[in-house]
Amino acid sequence: MNRNFALEFVRVTEAAALSCSRYMGRGDEKVADQAAVDAMRDALNSVEFDGTVVIGEGERDEAPMLYIGEKVGTGHGPKLDLALDPLEGTTICAKGLNNSIAVIAIAEGGNFLHAPDVYMEKIAVGPDAKGAIDLNRTPTENLKEIARAKKCSVSDLTAIVLDRPRHEELVKEIRMAGARIWMIGDGDVSAAIATAQSGSGVDVLFGTGGAPEGVIAAAALRCRGGDFLGRLIFRNDDEKGRAKRMGITDYSKIYQINELAKGNVLFCATGVTQGTFLNGIRLFPGGAHSHSVVMRSETGTVRYIQTEHNFRR
Repeated sequence: MNRNFALEFVRVTEAAALSCSRYMGRGDEKVADQAAVDAMRDALNSVEFDGTVVIGEGERDEAPMLYIGEKVGTGHGPKLDLALDPLEGTTICAKGLNNSIAVIAIAEGGNFLHAPDVYMEKIAVGPDAKGAIDLNRTPTENLKEIARAKKCSVSDLTAIVLDRPRHEELVKEIRMAGARIWMIGDGDVSAAIATAQSGSGVDVLFGTGGAPEGVIAAAALRCRGGDFLGRLIFRNDDEKGRAKRMGITDYSKIYQINELAKGNVLFCATGVTQGTFLNGIRLFPGGAHSHSVVMRSETGTVRYIQTEHNFRR
């Protein structure tokens, strides 16, 4: 993949973040999300490539969401697959809380799992615990193995978990094991990335969230040298049918990180609201400051980009 694409796709996440940031804290999730979608689509269609959205937010929704299978770009240039979320954490943005981002991952065709919009059981860790996790183990057993890999005690670990009723038993077990818990309301892509972020204070992500977000998180952790495992959770036959149409036949398979996002992956994100690893959009008269990250799995390079946007020019 051409190295020059990094800056092109940062402009895409910047455009989405700038557009939806104007609706931060205004209580309207749909308006904020739509602003991000429209800006991301316009920016993508200005980039010289032949792109296909394989992970989007429109598999169960109607247009104008960026839907799975949508063609983007100019139609000329390399064929690339995209896993994206124009506004990861719509509720966070609408409420003015931390850790909403605009995010996109890019790979050559066929390198992302075509995941349906269903739930996924997930566990994620940073590089120092890579290989120490297993979804067939209990959370307690995983915490012990992570602590062993990090050469610390379980009581030194912090697990990050989405605050959902379905995680009640998970939370009880983590507490019984002796680890600390950081409960979050939304945004498990940012949460997964935090496990590989030095100084974040997060050691492991546990729980069930969206499968598309799982693929995006796996792409980011590929770039950071972390680890991610996912298992699709189906609630009914309709969800299994949609998975089958996307080529998935083993409904209980545990996906390794290299099966979710393989090959040469490029990951870009721009902060919308203040977060653990990215600052949010900061408006000033006539412009704004943005904070973005670009990561490449091929080299492990991580670049942070601070940009001043002048709206008057």
